[in-house]
Amino acid sequence: MNTAEYEFDPFDLYTVSQKTYSLLLKWGVPHSIAIYVNLILHLLILILLVYILQYLVRRLLRVALIRIAKRSRISFFQHLLENRFPHFLALSAPLILVKKAIPIIFSPFPALIPSLTALADIYMVVIIIWMIMSLLRSGADSLQKKTAFRAKPIESYLQVIRIILFLIGAVVIFSNLTGQSPIAFFTAMGAISAVLLLMFKDTIMGFVASIQVSTNDIVRIGDWITMTKYGADGDVTEINLTTVKVQNFDKTITTIPTYALISDSFQNWRGMQQAGGRRIKRAIYIKQSTIRFVTDQELENFKRIQAIAPYIDHRKKDIDKSNERSGADKSLLINGRNLTNAGLYRKYIDNYISSHSGIHKKMTMMVRHLAPTANGLPLEIYAFTSTTKWADYEYIMADIFDHLLAAAIYFDLQIYEMEGSGDTKTLHFGNSLSLQQ
Repeated sequence: MNTAEYEFDPFDLYTVSQKTYSLLLKWGVPHSIAIYVNLILHLLILILLVYILQYLVRRLLRVALIRIAKRSRISFFQHLLENRFPHFLALSAPLILVKKAIPIIFSPFPALIPSLTALADIYMVVIIIWMIMSLLRSGADSLQKKTAFRAKPIESYLQVIRIILFLIGAVVIFSNLTGQSPIAFFTAMGAISAVLLLMFKDTIMGFVASIQVSTNDIVRIGDWITMTKYGADGDVTEINLTTVKVQNFDKTITTIPTYALISDSFQNWRGMQQAGGRRIKRAIYIKQSTIRFVTDQELENFKRIQAIAPYIDHRKKDIDKSNERSGADKSLLINGRNLTNAGLYRKYIDNYISSHSGIHKKMTMMVRHLAPTANGLPLEIYAFTSTTKWADYEYIMADIFDHLLAAAIYFDLQIYEMEGSGDTKTLHFGNSLSLQQ
């Protein structure tokens, strides 16, 4: 290194380097050691300057963004802070100083200068990509707070943009390192395209699936879905390129491949939630040997059940007229038309659910017989609750069936149970009422 004296200028890095090197020689430091001491000294100074500059820029940007966010009340500026945009921008600020200092600090080692300059260029490309991603991430976070975009799989599109940005960054880095045009990079990529397609198969399939999911509105973030194949039964919390995250009701997390939403079958409960009513579809199994005709004397007792008293009067008149016209011999109950205890119970259930405050009155309500089974005659209640909240739904359904199971004995009916589970005593209607008095 030339040790001649230079006119000292504190803002001229080359002059500073020469001055300190000359001072080291004057102080008796050997030439071979002075080169490295001078290098270490200036590296420390450069690191300190970079840290100070980066800190000041980051601090000023944060203060500015905080004030803008408070005054404008635009969420985008707050999200810029949350996504560390000032940090990434501050990291790029000292780069000009670093690139200018490299040829001077490492002038005794000229072979290292091209490599270090290339590393600085790579660093700048990476920082720019992270800055752009921070801006996009902030914009996406702002959009997701809007009702129109809240359920959209924005994360999938962000991941696609991230891949594109990294691809562009790889091309720029390749060109800087090799000195070749980007066309050479894509030529090399074409030769291994089959391998790349295999490597990114899930990503490509997930991207196509996420577009279809969004376009066809198949699944939204917040939807309750059930997918037995993957053990998923809960709310969708995230949709990205490769996976859909579902938080199950036991608070575990299940991940489903995004393309599985297109290729496989699953159940989305959104329609039920939007309709405002959740279906009750459950049967009571009546022991078939307890189903019988009801005599006129017993009908008088059944009229004491207020919910079916008008029905009994109306049906009794219709049945008597029909039997008179047909000349039915009523000395046997089987002749002509008759009321049954199961029919009265079915009508009671129908009236009960129709008047229940927890049942949706504008949706289907019915009580129907299903085909008899070895476990008894299924008497199915088909109705919808007036709420879709899970806990309220279970409470309403339990409240209804508690009452209906307890009411069966008042119609001299028995609920089927497996033998050995306990003896069920047949209690005729008259006795059951007397027990309540």
